[in-house]
Amino acid sequence: MVKSKYQQIDTPALLIDKKIMESNIQYMQDKVNSWGINLRPHTKTHKMPELAKLQMKAGAVGITVAKVGEAEVMAEDGLTDIFIANEIIGESKIRRIRNLSETINISFGLDSVFAVKQIDKVFEGAINKANVLVEIETGENRSGVIEEETFLDIINALKEAHNIHFKGVFSHEGHSYGQENVEECKRIFIESQERTLAFAKLAEDNGFKCEVVSIGSTPSAMHGDKTLEGITEFRPGTYILMDVGQANAIGTYERCAATVLTTIISKPTDERIIGDAGAKALTAQSRPVGLTHTEGKGFIKGSDGVYVNNVYDEHTIIYDNKLHDKLEIGDKIEIIPNHICPVCNLYDEAYLVSDGQIVSTILILGRGKIQ
Repeated sequence: MVKSKYQQIDTPALLIDKKIMESNIQYMQDKVNSWGINLRPHTKTHKMPELAKLQMKAGAVGITVAKVGEAEVMAEDGLTDIFIANEIIGESKIRRIRNLSETINISFGLDSVFAVKQIDKVFEGAINKANVLVEIETGENRSGVIEEETFLDIINALKEAHNIHFKGVFSHEGHSYGQENVEECKRIFIESQERTLAFAKLAEDNGFKCEVVSIGSTPSAMHGDKTLEGITEFRPGTYILMDVGQANAIGTYERCAATVLTTIISKPTDERIIGDAGAKALTAQSRPVGLTHTEGKGFIKGSDGVYVNNVYDEHTIIYDNKLHDKLEIGDKIEIIPNHICPVCNLYDEAYLVSDGQIVSTILILGRGKIQ
């Protein structure tokens, strides 16, 4: 069935299927439990304290965020164990973390001597030391330490710092998203663990034993068979809601809990269909290669392989003769986004739904908290 069950909701709107989401939460918690390590889900995916609390209730030891602003929102709503999996640079931001450290357990990332010195300066006289983890780059070509020499420079700077507690190391094997098959994804997962553990050993050899060795991504979580001895924590994010990219990686859309509801507002030709959810409601993102490769700008839920062909700021553009004939102007359909994380950041609220009914409205309190 292509027409949505939720014709009563105004559009564009972000919907979250309660049953699918709860199943996703439990699935990941059970899998990470079976590995014998802790789950610390990355909440930048949804930016909703209410959902973070559900993840904690299921057994997560704490949460991960990407920005200080997200940490502040989560802390204000009662989350008390937060890791900012990002390099935090800037005295004003570090002062905000210092303030948070007075009331919650908070840690954050760094990958430079510059950061060590700045953090040590800002935390001078603080009630608690700054809890930091050093990021290790494992092949994504993003942030993180690459060379052992750089890592040792950071370790030596930490030895001279008086206001910093070294908690451990972390990494993110984000390049697993672009691997061509499951076996390559599994290989990347193991290689990334090995590299992260090698730096953990280097830290220990130089007087800093890691309390935490933290890794994780959703493709690794869905396909991985095990974690290596010494890994303590896993940080997947997208698994709670999923999206087209992640669904393609596992070969089913059944786990996609989040959709964007759009109204058909025009049918100008025999095959063109126009909806009211454009780039400002859906994003224009796509994943170009690998397991998570996507077609178009989103998948029409319930369709026989129909994708959004394009988006303008306020318009969904779909070309499909069969779908055109099934829909009337005013009908509402659901689109599974290619990448759910930026989509959640476009909305003030999401509708938690089940079996055609609205269960509740959830405020996306972390929306726009990008500083």
